[in-house]
Amino acid sequence: MDIWETLCARAREQYHPQQVSPFLYAHHVVCALESENGQIFTGFCFESCSGVLDLCAERVAALNMYLSSSQTVVKRLVSFRDRPPYGGGSGMPCGACREFFMQLNLRNRDMEILVDYDSRQTVTLGELIPHWWGMERYETQA
Repeated sequence: MDIWETLCARAREQYHPQQVSPFLYAHHVVCALESENGQIFTGFCFESCSGVLDLCAERVAALNMYLSSSQTVVKRLVSFRDRPPYGGGSGMPCGACREFFMQLNLRNRDMEILVDYDSRQTVTLGELIPHWWGMERYETQA
């Protein structure tokens, strides 16, 4: 079993769409990520009637990583709804999640994101955000 099979299987464990209340829906988007030290963390989407209250699966997985281990660097990430990414933009983190990962640690620009499960095609976060606005702040911090 390769790392992408492992990540997809761990994410799939979280997939069981559930109406939590008349306002909240959960477990319909899932994520698994591999941290810098090889640990795997998962998360699921928690969606509300008000977008500002939503918690994306990717950010929940990252928060689980940070809470459990204080790590901030992600090596690999997969997210999906009912099946692993199949190309055409499926499985892509939203803009808020992309921004969160860049702000969490600059090294996350090198994280691999699975684009197509069958071909194992990936893209890096840096490729998705080539001219990120926050680089200047990281550069002045160094």
